[in-house]
Amino acid sequence: MISGIIAEYNPFHTGHKYLLDQAEGLKIVVMSGNFMQRGEPAIVDKWTRAQMALEHGADLVVEMPFLVSVQSADHFAKGAISILHRLGVEKLVFGTEEMLDYQKIADIYVDKSEDMENFVKNLPDNLSYPQKTQAMWQEFAGLTFTGDTPNHILGLAYAKAVAGTGIQLGPVQRQGAGFHSEEVETTYASATAIRKGADQLDLVRDFLPSASLFEEATKVSWRNYFPLLRYQIATHPDLSQVFQVNEELASRIRSA
Repeated sequence: MISGIIAEYNPFHTGHKYLLDQAEGLKIVVMSGNFMQRGEPAIVDKWTRAQMALEHGADLVVEMPFLVSVQSADHFAKGAISILHRLGVEKLVFGTEEMLDYQKIADIYVDKSEDMENFVKNLPDNLSYPQKTQAMWQEFAGLTFTGDTPNHILGLAYAKAVAGTGIQLGPVQRQGAGFHSEEVETTYASATAIRKGADQLDLVRDFLPSASLFEEATKVSWRNYFPLLRYQIATHPDLSQVFQVNEELASRIRSA
């Protein structure tokens, strides 16, 4: 068995180790580089994060290209699955807040992909791409969800991306705190909580299996990069020309 995992490891924590422990056979990880899905810089560099994974169960860590790692869920999933498929992965193992039959959902997409994509194309332009995707899943699979379940949303994107590849889906119930939770009184803290408390030695040593690597690495955050982004926003002639930015989103970005 060759298992694949798609990850950011920002940073690699006990919840990530738990997921690796659930995977069978050879374990291949496709990991974001120095920038995350939200365009956020990784708290520590990609080499350090890859080493953390290799020390705790991964057999191979492959870098996800930048143009994939910063995209929305569907493009993120499609690019990562394409890499895993070429590497011979047989099963995708991923964490999720919702334990559904994702394989059945993938089969729905195989049968109705053309109708589903046409449905999305015909939705109003003022809806964001995530809103359109949410409407599509509700229409064709009877699924309702919110932005509070980002791993589940990615799981649905994985279901679309594996359609026709032969890769099986292996969902694992997410353990401990929620994705955005800052709770630390738990067995598995979220990466959000760990990044916020990165200067707290006890927290780092409780929740990071490779705490020493993290402690020694140079840390970066949005504070280091936001002035550059703000300049780009202020001087860009037409933000709606940026991929996946519609007029409404462009207006919200400028006024933020």
